[in-house]
Amino acid sequence: MKRAFAILAFLCVLAVSEYVVVSKFAIRHETLNYLDASRQRPISVDVAVRRDYEVKANLGLWKLPLAVISNGNTVRNTEYSFLANALAARGYLVASIQQDLPSDPPLMTVVGQPYVGRQAVYMRCEANILFVLGQLRKLQDNADFDHITLVGHSNGGDVSMYVAKQHPELVSKVITLDNLRVPFVVRDNLKILSFRSKDPNFTTDPGVLPTAEQAKSRGIDIVHTGAQHTEMSDRGPNSVKEKIQATLDQFLRSSASSALAPADTTSPMIMNPADY
Repeated sequence: MKRAFAILAFLCVLAVSEYVVVSKFAIRHETLNYLDASRQRPISVDVAVRRDYEVKANLGLWKLPLAVISNGNTVRNTEYSFLANALAARGYLVASIQQDLPSDPPLMTVVGQPYVGRQAVYMRCEANILFVLGQLRKLQDNADFDHITLVGHSNGGDVSMYVAKQHPELVSKVITLDNLRVPFVVRDNLKILSFRSKDPNFTTDPGVLPTAEQAKSRGIDIVHTGAQHTEMSDRGPNSVKEKIQATLDQFLRSSASSALAPADTTSPMIMNPADY
């Protein structure tokens, strides 16, 4: 009996070790620098892909699911490696786009206008995403460009939700980290996971979050983390990043019916936010 428990414990350690090894050593990162000539706009993309799955895709034996990460304002696209590695470890081709440039106008808030005056920003980022998708098609034929997962933090989360609304034919999953301005897309065949902060300096606009009934019926998972808004990037503590990774992994493994508990937008799904 003791031997059986020892073997089980060893297998658990092995599984954790395998994930760590895959995340840190088996994932290839590459920086691609493009110029969208139609807009004369440079676009930098950090691509992450698991090497063995990339080989399988190149041989036509695997179709890489595709995820696009959009950065938060003033955060670099390369500062979401904890998300990119978690996605790549599960076989995704991940493209982290630098959505803003130093030459762009400051991100302003204009009360009373749609999305507090930021629609032009979302449209610019939408054009960035569509351009990058076109470039990635040239590099990797064996990726699934018809069922894209959009991921974004803060302003990047709003971009992700906006693009999901504009392109329902392309987007199958949306993962946001504290998007504050664009209302959640409520429709069938779209799975949403959203991590929320507990930060008085970053409040969600009215009408952005779905009702508890909408969340439950549409497969929307809301996770109240207790973390600070700015901790939802590589800048955050490991405790925050590891728990986000674990929940993200559970979400990706879930099938049509979510493996997470039904969402309640008034109560945290993670019952001990202080652990973050």
